[in-house]
Amino acid sequence: MEPSVYRLSLLFFLCLYGLHQTKSQPFIGVNYGQTADNLPPPSATAKLLQSTSIQKVRLYGSDPAIIKALANTGIEIVIGTGDVPGLASDPSFARSWVETNVVPYYPASKITLIDVGNEATTFGDRNFMLQLLPAMKNVQSALEAASLGGKIKVSTVHTMSILSQSDPPSAGVFAADHADILKGLLEFNRETGSPFAVNPYPFFAYQSDPRPETLAFCLFQPNPGRVDANSKIKYMNMFDAQVDAVYSALSSFGFKDVEIVVAETGWPYKGDPDEVGTTIENAKAYNKNLIAHLKSMAGTPLMPGKVIETYLFALYDENLKPGKGSERAFGLFKPDLTMTYDIGLTKTTNQTSMAPQSPTPRLPPAAAPTSQTLPAPPQMILPSPTSPSDKNSGQTDVHNSTPRSASLAHLCSSLSVPSMMLFVSVMYALII
Repeated sequence: MEPSVYRLSLLFFLCLYGLHQTKSQPFIGVNYGQTADNLPPPSATAKLLQSTSIQKVRLYGSDPAIIKALANTGIEIVIGTGDVPGLASDPSFARSWVETNVVPYYPASKITLIDVGNEATTFGDRNFMLQLLPAMKNVQSALEAASLGGKIKVSTVHTMSILSQSDPPSAGVFAADHADILKGLLEFNRETGSPFAVNPYPFFAYQSDPRPETLAFCLFQPNPGRVDANSKIKYMNMFDAQVDAVYSALSSFGFKDVEIVVAETGWPYKGDPDEVGTTIENAKAYNKNLIAHLKSMAGTPLMPGKVIETYLFALYDENLKPGKGSERAFGLFKPDLTMTYDIGLTKTTNQTSMAPQSPTPRLPPAAAPTSQTLPAPPQMILPSPTSPSDKNSGQTDVHNSTPRSASLAHLCSSLSVPSMMLFVSVMYALII
């Protein structure tokens, strides 16, 4: 094949790939929590999801009505189980759980992953954490007994509090008191090919440092960037910094080959009076710019070109969740199935990057009254390690992200569908 024809052929297939990406985002999922009394029926939710580019749904349990409603939709499903002690202590219980919650629905319902436990480190119960690995092994054995071992993976989900240090990202390291437990879990992840799932929330980092430049950094908006003093990499957003801190921790532990999945990330659109930054504008900016960043396929500075599978939090508000007001205000959709705000997920919506929003001026934190006078954002001061109690844990000591590198596939995917069809037709005519 002549070089020119080869290049045109390559361009042709890249643009076909870009056209596919305008229709669906196979690396973008959503969390579907049910701590509410006003949610629409699963059948309506399944139709809603099919009208979007969302290709993955993460459940916190294994509600059969939801799993059945998602049958034959092609949407991948992550299910969860919270009975860690029961699964750990009795292999027959694990087999029964798989026979009840997985086998009747697969493969019509495209279950791909089972989360055993969720954010176990927040419980502060070491004995409970020690039961994670035997529970995961028993579920894995049950899947293998049902001839599903190579088709459905098993893992668990962690908060950022598993890191004792995450600033700068290159110095990310796991907390010493969790190290022995994490080593066993990571060995399981490596042996079975399952992902290491973590929940980074730039929102919580902003809560501890509500300066305008920090908000822009968290929302993927124009900002001076923050330099990792060790690697000399300039990060341009908090999300990449947090993910790279996890990657650094995995690398230092000898498990950099284990895939990272973002099981939760999001931004609340309202909250209590003392919760800064909880506005619809900020929530829309974070989620829309995050999607654009993932679509760019730039990856992170330490994982260039690798798209991180990411689950947005959340599909709906959960009006019965306890805690601060923000806990009940992460929903992308309302119970009546209308959008809380538009981030370009519907198949008929042109998905473009969110225009930068001017952050609301805020007084600097009392602990750093001179920070606004510095010519560039200073490095955050690492707080003393504390016992994790909620999602805020481990979110305050990370900052940073990567400049985007435009790829040909991304340029193609930025075209509208009619323009793409015309462009592909012209390229095809040139090739033949």
